[in-house]
Amino acid sequence: MSVVSLNNIVKRFGAFTAVHRMSLDMPEGSFITLLGPSGCGKTTTLRMIAGLLDPTEGDITIGGQRVNDVPIHKRNLGIVFQNYALFPHKTIAQNIAFGLKYRGVSKQESVRRVRDALDLVQLPDVGDRYPAQLSGGQQQRIALARAIIIEPNVLLLDEPLSALDANLREDMRIELKRIQQQTGITTVFVTHDQSEALAMSDLVVVMSDGRVEQVGPPEEVYNKPASEFIARFLGTSNILAATCKDVSADEVLMEVEGLGPVTLPKDQTREIKPAEQCKIVIRAEKLHLASPGTPRDGRHAVEGVVETVDYQGQAARYFLRLGDLQLQAINMIEDSPFSKGNHVDIRIRPEDCVILAGEPS
Repeated sequence: MSVVSLNNIVKRFGAFTAVHRMSLDMPEGSFITLLGPSGCGKTTTLRMIAGLLDPTEGDITIGGQRVNDVPIHKRNLGIVFQNYALFPHKTIAQNIAFGLKYRGVSKQESVRRVRDALDLVQLPDVGDRYPAQLSGGQQQRIALARAIIIEPNVLLLDEPLSALDANLREDMRIELKRIQQQTGITTVFVTHDQSEALAMSDLVVVMSDGRVEQVGPPEEVYNKPASEFIARFLGTSNILAATCKDVSADEVLMEVEGLGPVTLPKDQTREIKPAEQCKIVIRAEKLHLASPGTPRDGRHAVEGVVETVDYQGQAARYFLRLGDLQLQAINMIEDSPFSKGNHVDIRIRPEDCVILAGEPS
C-alpha cells in the first residue's frame, strides 16, 4: 500500500522546470530517500509533498487523499528541516509539545507523550533545558521528537544531518533508522550524501535535473545502475567503451576498452546484439590488484602501473595507468599497500561488469 503517491508531478518556476513529470509510489512503513546533487529537484519535491509549494501540474495523494489544495497544517506530516527550527525561548519539553497544542490533546496526555518521545530519542532527562544548552546532535534528536509526537502519517526529513560533523552524522543515521523502524512511520529523506542513502534506505530515488533516474533498493541501484549518471554519482566507477562481438545462449563476448575480450554471463546483462556499442561499468572495489605472477583464480587480468595511492586507513584507492587508460581500484590493505610505480595485475570477475546503453564517448 502506498502512503504517498506522486502522479506526473511538474514544478515550474517561471521558464525553469525544477521537476519533470515525476511519478512515484512510496510504500507504507518504508524509508525512502530522494538522492541527487544540488539543484536536482529533491528538496522541491519534498516541499510539494509538505504543502510548502504547489505543483504546477499533476496530483499528490497522501493516504489515498488528493492533497494538492490541502494546507500544510492539515496534512498530518512531521517535518525536520536542516536547521532544526527549535524555539530558543522554549524548553525542550515545550518545543516537543508544540504541535499538540493545536490537536486538542489534554495536558496529562501531552506530558505522557513528551516523556515517551524523549525516551524514543534517548534523551529522557533534558525536558527542562533550552536548545542552546544542547549539542547539535541532541538538537537534531529533539527536532525529530517534535516531528514524531504528533503521530504523523509521513515524516519528511530535509537534509537533517548536514550540519553535523562526520562522526556524529554516522551515529545519527543509525539512530534515525532505528527510530523509523521502531515507529513504523513512512519516511521521506532528502540528501546529496550517497553513503547516507545507501545505509538508511529501503528505497533510493536517484534524481538528476528534475527527473527520476532510477528507483530501487540500495543494493540494486548501486550494483545495477540504470544510467551513466548513476554509475558516476554513486561510488567510484570505471566506465569503459565496449563493443559486443558475439552473443550465445549463455554468454556475451565483449571487446572492452583497455581490457580486450571479456566474456560476460548472459543472465546478468541487458539484451544486446552483436556489433552494438555500449559502455561497461566496473566499480572500483570490484577491481582486485595483485602482484604479477600470482594465481589469477579464473579472473580476467591485465597488467597496469600504479600512478597514485590515496591511503584511506583500512583501504587504499589506487589510480592505475593502463596504456592511454586510467582506472581506479579500491582494495583493502592486508599487509602494506602497493606503491607508486609498482606493476600490478588488475583482475576482474566478468560478473562484476555491468552493461550500460549508449554510444561510447
